[in-house]
Amino acid sequence: MKRKQTRFYAFMSMFLAVEAILTFTPLGFLRIGVLNATTMHIPVIIAGIAFGRKGGIFTGTVFGLFSIITATLTPTLTSFVFSPFIEVGGIHGNFSSLLIAMVPRILLGIVAADVYQFFKHKNCTDTICIVCAAICATLTNTILVLGGIYIFFAESYAAAIHVSVQALLGVLFSVITTNGVLEIILACILSLSICKAIRAYLH
Repeated sequence: MKRKQTRFYAFMSMFLAVEAILTFTPLGFLRIGVLNATTMHIPVIIAGIAFGRKGGIFTGTVFGLFSIITATLTPTLTSFVFSPFIEVGGIHGNFSSLLIAMVPRILLGIVAADVYQFFKHKNCTDTICIVCAAICATLTNTILVLGGIYIFFAESYAAAIHVSVQALLGVLFSVITTNGVLEIILACILSLSICKAIRAYLH
């Protein structure tokens, strides 16, 4: 039991380090053609699949905290949606910023763990389990973040990106169908390869 806990904490430390590297270097935000895709959700998915809800929640919490830190220390025009501690162009972040930064990222890890276990109990192959978990978890993060922006900051966010409030929903939906699809593809490919490597080690 002690050996299992030690191994868990060792892996969580590794995931924390990887999340930090992705957050504070260009590796966490890839430009592919005209599209931009984040990779910061992928360690959370892998931790949820490999270590269950506990691993997913821990790594998702780290992802959320790093989002707040980045938005606070290196703010952009829309960073107020992730940090309650800054003001950009007269627009303040608030408690809703914490919800957008933290809740989707924690649920990302939970969904990855639960979807993987669901399909595993249906006797699906490991590949199908991992791919389904990666797809559902990525969509959870993307939809909840963008949905939170629309619910809590529609007018402020629309003003920051210079579109009308009426057009904002279409803009956010286009993000889901472009960048979101690319993030799903990256999550599936990397989760498959890394999860299988981790499982080989754990066994």
